Amino acid sequence: MWIYGDALLRDLVPSVAPCLPPCLPPCLPPCLPSVPSGSGLSVMPRARGALMEPVRVLELYSGIGGMHFALKGCGISAQVVAAVDINTTANHIYKHNFPSTPLWSKSIEGIPLEDFNKLSIDMILMSPPCQPFTRLGLKRDVVDQRTKSFLYVLDLLPRLSPRPRYILLENVKGFEESCARNQLMKTLNECGYHFKEIMVSPTSVGIPNSRLRYFLMAKHSDEGFSAETHSQILEAFPVHTDLDVSEQQTVLTPHQPETGPEQAQVLYKLETPTEVQRKQKQNSDMSIKQIQDFLDPDPDLDLDQYLLPPKTLLRYTNILDIVRPSCRRSVCFTKGYGRYIEGTGSVLQSSPEAEEQFLSQEFREELKGAVPVITVEQVYRGLEELSEEQRLKRLQCLRLRYFTPREVAKLMGFPQSFEFPEDVPLKQRYKVLGNSLNVCVVCKLLQILLS
Repeated sequence: MWIYGDALLRDLVPSVAPCLPPCLPPCLPPCLPSVPSGSGLSVMPRARGALMEPVRVLELYSGIGGMHFALKGCGISAQVVAAVDINTTANHIYKHNFPSTPLWSKSIEGIPLEDFNKLSIDMILMSPPCQPFTRLGLKRDVVDQRTKSFLYVLDLLPRLSPRPRYILLENVKGFEESCARNQLMKTLNECGYHFKEIMVSPTSVGIPNSRLRYFLMAKHSDEGFSAETHSQILEAFPVHTDLDVSEQQTVLTPHQPETGPEQAQVLYKLETPTEVQRKQKQNSDMSIKQIQDFLDPDPDLDLDQYLLPPKTLLRYTNILDIVRPSCRRSVCFTKGYGRYIEGTGSVLQSSPEAEEQFLSQEFREELKGAVPVITVEQVYRGLEELSEEQRLKRLQCLRLRYFTPREVAKLMGFPQSFEFPEDVPLKQRYKVLGNSLNVCVVCKLLQILLS
């Protein structure tokens, strides 16, 4: 039984004791890339005698199947022998997309060692709950109830038979500073794993979405993997397919703000010149695709249902992150997208042309017919000096809307084959996507791990 009192937690995981606060309460609450020819990557299934068999994969915290889609898309001969999650909505979506995969709808810590050993696992894929390592989750780390299943996995790992050959873990930025990560390092070292840590965003694979995440790739030493494990965390994909970090030069360092001349025009009241410059730099990066490549092409889709309502436009005017179809950037989509505005994801300017029906008479006179395309700069210029009614009319010129769930899924690397069951409400679709991961990033990491 896992009860998170002070003494039991310290006895259970001694290595995290120094990280714990001195006093604890008695009870503590788009297409996926394939393996390119001539790349040198050779992804092989395991050998048993003369037979070649698929890699047997256990998918923990399986969510809506992001890891599974990555596994299918990167040329690996693999079989997910079990997926485990307790979220009923996520499980419903997972089962809809992978009907033949055994799905265990139960808490991980409630599954005995014997059940895991029966699976004969080659690989573990997992994305443990991130809330214990975020500011909104109060960064309670290992004393957070939501971490107990992960600690249970670490407790089981030395006793698994056979021991998994490969492990891939994903979590939020912040995990790398946690006691949970320290315990993970300790367990992997004791179990004979070599590993590499990396902080990477989908922009690294050409997707115009910022979603910086922590990843860990581990390979058991029995696999002939001789690279020395280092404590440095990379911020770019490793060059060498054997995970040798000895020659890697790019390591994670504290963020240094970009410097440069201040811009004369700041679009939003709460935007700094540095932020404007950063967005301009992102939009000029030709290695990243444009937003329009990820938009829903369905001509029958009613996009008006995704327009921001008037109250939202007026209340959150100064903090909207607005992107156009030609942009090469968007901010991270979270589980609150579609319900909340601040920090939950970008909104799309869906009316790039200055259509007469959306322009007030005053604004048409201001443009004087000389500008055929409406820009955010034009709309926001002098906006605070207008009446509420005038501000609303001007903002509505942009036809700002939320990205559809299908578009968010595409920006997160999910393939066209991914589907939501029809009975899943819009709110829940955004929520499970916000809790998921970028499929293309995981796909590339899997190719590296198994190469």
